[in-house]
Amino acid sequence: MRTNRAVRTPGGFSARLDIRALTVVLLLLLAAFAASVVLIGTGDFPISAGDVVKTLVGNGDPGQEFIVNELRLPRVLVALLVGASLGLGGALFQAVSRNPLGSPDILGLGQGAAAGALTMIVLFSGSASQVTLGALVGGLVTGLAIYLLAWKQGVHGYRLVLVGIGMSAILTAVNGYLLTVSDIVDAARSVVWMTGSLSGRDWAQVWPLLALCAVLVPLVLANARGLRMMEMGDDVSNALGVRVERVRALLMISAVLLTAAATAAAGPVSFVALTAPQLARRLTRSPGPNLLPSLCMGAALLVVADWASQRVFGADQMPVGVVTGVVGGVYLLWLLVTERRAGRI
Repeated sequence: MRTNRAVRTPGGFSARLDIRALTVVLLLLLAAFAASVVLIGTGDFPISAGDVVKTLVGNGDPGQEFIVNELRLPRVLVALLVGASLGLGGALFQAVSRNPLGSPDILGLGQGAAAGALTMIVLFSGSASQVTLGALVGGLVTGLAIYLLAWKQGVHGYRLVLVGIGMSAILTAVNGYLLTVSDIVDAARSVVWMTGSLSGRDWAQVWPLLALCAVLVPLVLANARGLRMMEMGDDVSNALGVRVERVRALLMISAVLLTAAATAAAGPVSFVALTAPQLARRLTRSPGPNLLPSLCMGAALLVVADWASQRVFGADQMPVGVVTGVVGGVYLLWLLVTERRAGRI
């Protein structure tokens, strides 16, 4: 059975269409939408899936419109955008580093964002918007530091992962110190933020993340061809006309921005960036970076995890970061065992 087809337009444009990958993307989008509808209908005032859809298209009664559009829809949209950002960012890091462990969780970007947020909470008693800004700045500074420290006539994937692990250890110590010097109120607030939670998210978190994704996602997808060629090696890519360092720097900056923005919006939700690209690759069975499938997989994973955190453990009794941490930790152990058996580590 053929899974690839060449598509040509009268203008001379041609592209290779992977039927299996396209099918996976459509199924993941359908799963994310279905999970979102179910999640919106979940709560102290349950709403059926049919009524949720009617309300979303503007045909619900006033009470349902308030509950759906003002209370629950923003949280679901934040979950979708955060999951998509982490999935795409994780796919970029893994493709650039050529390592399945090269994700923001392992490289320390989450810890960097947490350090920025904790600085605002503990040292300045910052507001919610200031904590968000601190997390964004912390993630960006960490990403820049990792890139510069890993640079030596280019950025090698193995060196990038090692520098990231070292940076993660340093920032974990810094975060622990900030927690020890904070008072009990700030410490409790910090721990809740560091766990990763979607509780209380509203339209103020939706619009900045949506705007960032609207700019960065098309930019990243436009450079997917160059990223795929880079998997053959820098020398081959340069011979084929790919400006390797420019593409790598652009994609790394995009991945850092996506990860930092997602962390700023929902806290350091762990392991989504690690698992989503790997699960997407196993579904598509494609050796490429699988950027779009990873994006869709991340969105679907986080919405399902948020549903589980509310239904399995009671509404808001379990932050979504705990659920993804448990699932991701099991997956990480399985991945390490698989890679060891294959002789790659």
